[in-house]
This record gives sequence, structure tokens and C-alpha cells, in this order.
Amino acid sequence: MPVKSDLTLHWVIVGFMLLTLLSYNIICHVATIDLQLNLSAEERELTRSIFYIIAILLFPLVNLLRHILLRLNQTMPGDTPAKKRYLITTLITLSSIEIVGFFGLVMFMLGDGYNTLYIFSSLALLGLFLHRPQQEEYQQIIDALNNPER
Repeated sequence: MPVKSDLTLHWVIVGFMLLTLLSYNIICHVATIDLQLNLSAEERELTRSIFYIIAILLFPLVNLLRHILLRLNQTMPGDTPAKKRYLITTLITLSSIEIVGFFGLVMFMLGDGYNTLYIFSSLALLGLFLHRPQQEEYQQIIDALNNPER
């Protein structure tokens, strides 16, 4: 049975990503005037629409990527420990989802309001929750590596 401390670094990464999302929002509230470029409404709408489409596509793609990476963690030969394999999976999936939060910062900088910033930040927060490190997944990797004949 793996120890919960095996996933400490994984949770530190989640915490760092949460702090990044929080810092986006704080920066936008503190430096409102200095950041905004004030693009035309049409240009912002097009950019926002593209970002929404990317975000909508990114969620199922990252979920599929996570599934594939978890399966590869269980089946790939090599001496890489389960902890490191799972760390790579966590880094890739959380970084992919963190991009959605960055879209909110970019849209705010382009002249959009706080509402768009909050929507993208909330979506990124949801993605961090969905792809957080889970003890069961880590245990499955350990079990698969210990019993390769299964």
C-alpha cells in the first residue's frame, strides 16, 4: 500500500497551479488600467470564441490523454518508479488544463471584463479538481508494475 506522502510533490504542483490562477485574478484586480489593450469588441469576441472552443475541446482531450498516460504508466517496461511515472502524468494533465485559466488573463489583457476572467479561471479550477492526484490511480500503477503478468 503506497503512503500518502508519495503524492506530496503531486499536491504541491496542484497548489502551485492554484496559486497561479489566484495570481492571475489578483494581477487583473490590482493593475487594471495598465494591463488592458482595449481591442475592438469584434476582435475580442472572435478571440474569446476561439478560446472557448479550445477550452471545450481541451477538457475531453486531456481526459483521454490522462487515461492513455495512466495506462502507459501501468504497461510500459522500464525501471522508472511508479511515483515518477504518475508525477509526469500529473504534470502533463494539470499543465494542459492550466492553459484555460491563462485564456482568462489574456482576454482581460485584451480588454474583456472580469466576467470572462472568472469564467476561464473557474473552468481551470474545475479541470484542476478533475485531474487532481488520486491515491487509487497511483495504487493501480504500483500494482501493475509489481505484477506485470496481469
